Amino acid sequence: MASLPIPPASPIDSAEAQTARMVARGIGRLFARNDIWCLPEMPLRSGRRADLMGIDAKGHVIIVEIKVSRADLLGDGKWTDYLDHCDRFFWGLAPGLDRACMETEAFRPADCGLIVADGYDAEILRPAPLLPLAAARRKAEIERLARASLRRQVVGSDPECAGWGG
Repeated sequence: MASLPIPPASPIDSAEAQTARMVARGIGRLFARNDIWCLPEMPLRSGRRADLMGIDAKGHVIIVEIKVSRADLLGDGKWTDYLDHCDRFFWGLAPGLDRACMETEAFRPADCGLIVADGYDAEILRPAPLLPLAAARRKAEIERLARASLRRQVVGSDPECAGWGG
């Protein structure tokens, strides 16, 4: 049976994807200045995918969930799954996005930091509290992040390796 062709992305989807990339870039710059190094699009053991996942200088695992539209922000009911994979969790938002909902209990402001970013820089509006992972979980997450980073490095320099390993 032939598969159906995938329709091209709409201009709105492309604009949102571009904005998300710019938000990630700004957060990456903020983090780099603060000795936090992260990878985009990091798959988690739960089957979810973190927009940004990184490690700070003290070995804490950080996840950032990026939102650039109100519909995406309000429609994400599974974001709490990320909390099981990090010591600190941030929302990363585009500058024009209404942030009022971020103060409601549905978004757990006591457990989540808040960053606003564009393609040039970012600002932490609310620091993320440290909610420490169990040591064994942190070790497993750091090892997964390191392996993903190394794999991307190798495949980036030698695409023939892409089909090998996990």
